[in-house]
Amino acid sequence: MTGFRLGYVPGVTPAKWVRIWAERLPRVPLELIQVTAADAPDLVRRGEADAVLLRLPIDRTGLHAIPLYVEQTVVVVPKDHVITAAEEITVDDLADELVLHAQDDVLDWERPPGRLIEERPARTGDAIELVAMGTGLLVVPQSLARLHHRKDLTYRPLTGVPESQVALSWAEADETSELVEHLIGIVRGRTVNSTRGPAPKTPKKAAPKKAASGKKAASNTRQQKPRRRR
Repeated sequence: MTGFRLGYVPGVTPAKWVRIWAERLPRVPLELIQVTAADAPDLVRRGEADAVLLRLPIDRTGLHAIPLYVEQTVVVVPKDHVITAAEEITVDDLADELVLHAQDDVLDWERPPGRLIEERPARTGDAIELVAMGTGLLVVPQSLARLHHRKDLTYRPLTGVPESQVALSWAEADETSELVEHLIGIVRGRTVNSTRGPAPKTPKKAAPKKAASGKKAASNTRQQKPRRRR
């Protein structure tokens, strides 16, 4: 088997699945390719990756996609912000707050809650820097908040807003490849015995023993001496 190329978007951590892949398919190297959320679907359409871990929704033209899990949406704030006093934040809590909206935002909405700052940072990382400067707050999936962790920032769960759904996607084909089937089994938590793939060969059943030939049966009959009557 040849190698396998797996793309993934920022915030998604495929390390566990990569480890399981190495245990089950040690002779098939798995290459990781980090890609932006916007470019992820085209990565497999162009054949530059065999599969990709991305965030829904996407244009599914020419693609398969199976949802894996949903991420909590959070608001990133400075550690000394008044919002940190609450364990969970609602949309109403952000009504009077200045909020940043990065151009690479991955949440499926027209605009975040709060008072939007007109100038949009190009990337989430740039927006995080502005949060640290006190410019405004930022709403992102929790994995991106963790990815851009800073000691002077924290985050709180935000309710009543869209959530990010992570999915495994690969190109449509007449038949899904054997290696993609293995990866599907891994990301869905199947055991090695239940992972889909080529069907194991069924051992041939032993042929039934033939009945003893007439001559041999007769010979055995002659060897048995009849009992004498008294």
